[in-house]
Amino acid sequence: TLPGGGLPPQTWVEPVVAGSQVASAFYDTALLLVVKNYYNQTNSTAPSHLLQDAQQKAVSNFYIIYNLVLGLSPLVSAYGLSKLGDKVHRKIPICLPLLGYLGSKSLLLLLILLDWPIEVMYGAAAFNGLTGGFTTFWAGIMALGSLGSSESRRSLRLIIIELVYGLAGFLGSMASGYLFVGFSDRYREGTVLVSCSIACYAFCLLYSVFVLIVPKSAPSCTAKAKGVEEVGGQVPACTGAAESAQPSESSSKAPVTPSKLIIIILFVAAILYDLAVVGAMNVLPLFLLREPLSWNAVQIGYGNAAGYAIFITSFLGVFVFSKYLRDITMIIIGVVSFTVGVLIMAFVRWTFLFYIARAVMLFALIPLPTIRSMLSKHVEGSSYGKVFVLLQLSLVITGVVTSTVFNKIYQSTLNWYSGFCFILSFLAGMVVSEGARYVFSLLHKMVTFLIQ
Repeated sequence: TLPGGGLPPQTWVEPVVAGSQVASAFYDTALLLVVKNYYNQTNSTAPSHLLQDAQQKAVSNFYIIYNLVLGLSPLVSAYGLSKLGDKVHRKIPICLPLLGYLGSKSLLLLLILLDWPIEVMYGAAAFNGLTGGFTTFWAGIMALGSLGSSESRRSLRLIIIELVYGLAGFLGSMASGYLFVGFSDRYREGTVLVSCSIACYAFCLLYSVFVLIVPKSAPSCTAKAKGVEEVGGQVPACTGAAESAQPSESSSKAPVTPSKLIIIILFVAAILYDLAVVGAMNVLPLFLLREPLSWNAVQIGYGNAAGYAIFITSFLGVFVFSKYLRDITMIIIGVVSFTVGVLIMAFVRWTFLFYIARAVMLFALIPLPTIRSMLSKHVEGSSYGKVFVLLQLSLVITGVVTSTVFNKIYQSTLNWYSGFCFILSFLAGMVVSEGARYVFSLLHKMVTFLIQ
């Protein structure tokens, strides 16, 4: 299957996704290690046995504020930018956030070169968020990915975009550790890595402005097929305009309420799952820097790459499972994969066990793309941007609150049991799995009853 699902190459968003994710992988590694080194210098006069704990708490506190600013600032602009994308031009929610990425990442380079205080990065996060940030950018990507693809192929179309995202992150993470320390004899640590990140974002911005073309919207299936079949998990192939031009009597009587109920339930499911994932993943970098693992820059890069490898296995999972299983079953498989993996992570004391935990999470990224695909089949093409950004804003708000709470819990349990946050994520994931199974079963019965 071609990346664009048979569309002209100029309509493919994959080059933008790949370039921006390589840039993001470079930046994430650089920021973590720059912050670590900054607080290592600041606390260098402290007693050696307290140095690591003090550094962990300082880095954790930095990320609490940084993630708060980064998560809340898009609330000001994200919805408006996505609405502009729906009404004026689809490329607005992509190009403006890329411009914000370019500016905010440049501040990290200046911080390294000019020895600015680390607090400058709070301003960088605010600038990034006010120009839309990842919230608007990813909603714009999902909207373009949904346009031009038929409903029967949309799950595969969106998971291909997620696959490109993961592959790019994997390659970027693998190289990031070496780029961070590889040129330290001639440049300051991180200079080359951040410069590469900025160059990738510049490419993405130029590609989006001058090359990328917005695809035409594909015809959609009937409302009844959406309501009954999607909740059941098997979406029939759309036969195009011929089917929509001659709706059956039963489909014309199908009420709007079931689709609205499905949209609400899908939002709740996405938020609850994101709560479980974000809580664990936000404290994971700190966990890796601390004893007994005490990873260096290269190991951090490999660890991030292992996380991105999950995009590949999740893509393969969707590719195979979608032929035999319902969408809801795939979501539950993804949730269980994550919860078991994060439980193993709570007991990681050796590097090999970390990679075992990551391997068990091989299907952890199936739920959210599947939920997005299900959502796209219940809204008009003209509302894709608005709906996706509302979902992304919901996830961002959940992520900000969860990140703050889990970072504080991590600080409190640092000397008692550093893997405690992973156990909390495991419990949250189990609740989501059981709740999703019950709620979707109940909703299926409601939809069937209402349509009959």
